[in-house]
Amino acid sequence: MASSSATLASSAASDLLRSSTGGFTGVPLRTLGRTGLVLKRRDLTVSVTAKLRKVKKKEYPWSGNLDPNVKGGVLTHLSPFKPLKEKPKPVILDFEKPLLDLEKKISDVRKMADETGLDFSDQISSLENKYQKALKNLYTHLTPIQRVNIARHPHRPTCLDHIFNITDKFMELHGDRNGYDDPAIVTGLGSIDGRTYMFIGHQKGRNTKESINRNFGMPTPHGYRKALRMMEYADHHGFPVVTFIDTPGAYADLKSEELNQGEAIAHNLRSMFGLKVPVISIVIGEGGSGGALAIGCANKLLMLENGVFYVASPEACAAILWKSSKAAPKAAKKLKITATELCKLKVADGVIPEPLGGAHVDPSWTSQQIKIAINKAMDELTKMNTEDLLKHRMLKFRKLGGFKEGIPVDPKKKRNMKKSDIPPAKISVSEVEVQIEKLKQQILKSSSQPPKLDLDETLKKLEEKLEKEVDQELSEAAKALGLTESLSKLRDELPKASSDDQPLDPLLKGKIEKLQADFNRRLSAAPNANKLKKKHDELTKVKLLLSDRNKEVASSKINKEAATLTQELKKKFDDVMNNPRIKENYEALQSEIQRASSASDLDDELKKKIIEFNNEVDLQVANAVKSVGLDVQFVKPGQDGNKFLVREIEELNKDVKKEIDVLANSSTDIKRMIEQLKVEVAKAGGTPNSESKNRIVALTQKIKRSLAEAVGSSSLKERYENLMSGTSGDGSLKVGNGLTDDELREKVGANCSFS
Repeated sequence: MASSSATLASSAASDLLRSSTGGFTGVPLRTLGRTGLVLKRRDLTVSVTAKLRKVKKKEYPWSGNLDPNVKGGVLTHLSPFKPLKEKPKPVILDFEKPLLDLEKKISDVRKMADETGLDFSDQISSLENKYQKALKNLYTHLTPIQRVNIARHPHRPTCLDHIFNITDKFMELHGDRNGYDDPAIVTGLGSIDGRTYMFIGHQKGRNTKESINRNFGMPTPHGYRKALRMMEYADHHGFPVVTFIDTPGAYADLKSEELNQGEAIAHNLRSMFGLKVPVISIVIGEGGSGGALAIGCANKLLMLENGVFYVASPEACAAILWKSSKAAPKAAKKLKITATELCKLKVADGVIPEPLGGAHVDPSWTSQQIKIAINKAMDELTKMNTEDLLKHRMLKFRKLGGFKEGIPVDPKKKRNMKKSDIPPAKISVSEVEVQIEKLKQQILKSSSQPPKLDLDETLKKLEEKLEKEVDQELSEAAKALGLTESLSKLRDELPKASSDDQPLDPLLKGKIEKLQADFNRRLSAAPNANKLKKKHDELTKVKLLLSDRNKEVASSKINKEAATLTQELKKKFDDVMNNPRIKENYEALQSEIQRASSASDLDDELKKKIIEFNNEVDLQVANAVKSVGLDVQFVKPGQDGNKFLVREIEELNKDVKKEIDVLANSSTDIKRMIEQLKVEVAKAGGTPNSESKNRIVALTQKIKRSLAEAVGSSSLKERYENLMSGTSGDGSLKVGNGLTDDELREKVGANCSFS
């Protein structure tokens, strides 16, 4: 005991103070080291030893050979945030689906251009302009819930995306000095235009794996304590603080509550009001409740155009107030959570523009707008001294809610009253007119849908364009070949000789054919021959495409009209047959016929009744057919029923003659044979010999065959076959009331002679 007292007396005061941290107050460590510590209990000696576990040395991610020319600074590789290896899949929001029709139309026209080799550049440019107009119209009239969906877009740029885009150098800092680094909040030092900032922000993932690692941007208490540590660090060194808000809220699980989630948020709120440096907060996505406000108590709160800032999400608010999350659009409108609404309420201090389609369409441009907004806000805040800066931040939050001052509040609470007990609201005429005007405006806005485009219209415009280009190329080729003067003379003569009733003068026609043959023979020598051929081929392709499209449209239209007409006729016929009077007369005649069936023949009175009944039914059916716009013609037995057929045959005969005239004047071979026939007839004179007769007959038969083949390949053959419908009793073809095949051929002029 005495030796222990001596030892304590000889010890220095500094040794006693240093030894207090070891758990043995008042005992110097050197004394313990010399004498050793022995614990005795019931004569048992226990020695306490500790074995150190070998821990693998941490491998830091910096490389041994740093390149000073790395974009963004040599320390950017310290962050695990790197570009994605795989391109993310496209995501189309519900309200963006009308734009898909325009995108599909543009892709179809481009595909057609690739397949056919035609020039659709003007049509593609026109479609793209219409797409841009529709996109602008859609994104300038977004509803609050649509902006919420854009703020939650999976491809929306994150906090680190913006930081790396706007900073010259950036180094990420980790850890809360309490054993954990929350990846949902990122912090670090970076410089913009030579000015150093402390960046703090919520970080969401860009794909499923990153979202899980980042906890979908929902911080734990460690994340808020890390943010607080960096704020105090920035305040100590005089770095302005820039925070990026993008979180649905703080992570509300059991572990976070055990670690004092609420206390961590409250500590941040209190500490941010005491920071002596400027603080700027930017809402880049969605800012939810206290999880966003924990890093949002700033001198300036800026919001991206499609960002949202709310106390509770629209879905949660709808579930509380309307008992269903389906009322989220209504809740989003009532909450006033968009950037423009919050600026009106003085909660936000400015709106940062986004490109059409959202920030994910052009992240780099959006980041540059954020950079401009930060520099502008810092230029304003750096002019204030510390006292003015603290006062400015305090007054910003003190004035919130003042917009309701002076509005009387109804003392009677109606939330517990039944709907039947609530007195009806008194609405004035002026209020009704205002509501009607608002409804009109909504209808006008909703009616401005993206225009529906037709491919036929595109092809027609392309055809007109190509026709003009072909005419221009023909004029240039004629000018290069020296045929301009001849062409202008023919153009002057053509209007004088043209007539609808009379064919073209053979002399003028010969001049045209001669000029055309001369032009075709010398065309290869023209400087634009290849270009003219290419344009002409393109025009031919477009005309074929238009012809096919017109046939499809006409066929579908005819089929649709026929189906509609058939249904109408069936309905009219059923109405006639279901007429009570017709049914009654029919049943009466049936009974009389059955009673008279035993007799060899029906009496005259019954026959008369049957004829009258048939006439009545025919009249009713005829009226029904006329009601749908069809003509009805009755044909009595024994009378000529071929009036309609004769008229059709006469029209067909006229068309055949016109076709023959056209072929005789246009076909070179037929024209040559007709000239030979004329020569043979002139040589033979009035009394041809047998040899001349044979040559004339042979030429005549040859001309007939050529004309028959040419006429048979046209649509006249189809009309001729339609007239030959029906068969006779002996199997020969009959038309109408006894016209055979040979008779029809004679009537339509198939055996006409040529002089």
